[in-house]
Amino acid sequence: MPRKPITRHPRQRGVALFVVIVFVMLSMLLALWASRTSLFNEMLVGNDADYQRAFEATQALLQDAELDIRNENPDGSFCIGNKCRNNISTAKKIPLDAQEVTPLLADLDTATTKCHSGLCIKRTGRQDFWNKKDSTGLLTGEVKLADMTKPGIGARYGEYTGATLGDAANPANPILADRSANDRGGWYWIEVMRYDESSKNSGLIIESTPPPNTPPPNLLSLNLKPNVVYRITALAYGRKTGTMAVLQQTYARQVRKN
Repeated sequence: MPRKPITRHPRQRGVALFVVIVFVMLSMLLALWASRTSLFNEMLVGNDADYQRAFEATQALLQDAELDIRNENPDGSFCIGNKCRNNISTAKKIPLDAQEVTPLLADLDTATTKCHSGLCIKRTGRQDFWNKKDSTGLLTGEVKLADMTKPGIGARYGEYTGATLGDAANPANPILADRSANDRGGWYWIEVMRYDESSKNSGLIIESTPPPNTPPPNLLSLNLKPNVVYRITALAYGRKTGTMAVLQQTYARQVRKN
C-alpha cells in the first residue's frame, strides 16, 4: 500500500504573544501618563483656587482695616459697639489729632515687634516680615512672621470693627473665620507714618502731563488730620499648607470739610 505523506506543521515561536504583550504595555504606559497628567493638572487648579481664596481674604482684610482707621461699621455708620476699637480698653487708638500721634508712636516703639493691637510703627531693616519664617538671618529691628501673627499684635477680621462673616456654621469666608491657630486665617497690621508737611501743601497731581496750550494740571489738596498716612499689610493663609497671600496699600484718611 502506498504510504500517506507526512504533514509537517511549522514550529510556533510565540511572535504573536510578544506583539500582544508589547501593545498591552504601551497601553498601560499611556494610561499611566494620562492619569498622572490629569492628577498634575488637578493639583495646579487646586493650588490656584486656594491662592485665589486667600487673595480674596486679604482684600477683605484691607477693607476691614480701612473701616478700623475710620472707626466705621461695615455699613458706613459710626462704630459705637463694644467690638469697636475706641470702646476696647486694651486696644491702642487711632490718632484723631496731632497731639495723639507722638505718644502713640512712642508707646508702640517700646514693643518688641513695634506693634500692638494691629497698630504699628515702621521698623528698621527689611520690611517683608512675611518672608521670615524663623530667626535665621534676621537683622537688628527685624521680626519673624510667627511673632507678628499673635493676638494683641496683629488684628483679625472684624476684631475692631464689629464686622461678621454671617452664620458661624457656614461663614461667608471660611479662611477669615478660621482662628484655630496663629498660622491660620488672616491678619492685618496698620503702620502709622507721619506725612511730610511740605508734600502736603503741594497737593496731589491729577494730570501729570497737560496737553499743549492748556493751563497747569489741577491739584487736589490733601486735608489730613492728623498729618499721617497708614500703610496696611494684610495676610491670609490658604486652606492648603504653604498657601499664603499678602497685600499692602497706603491709605490717607482725609477729613471731610463741613
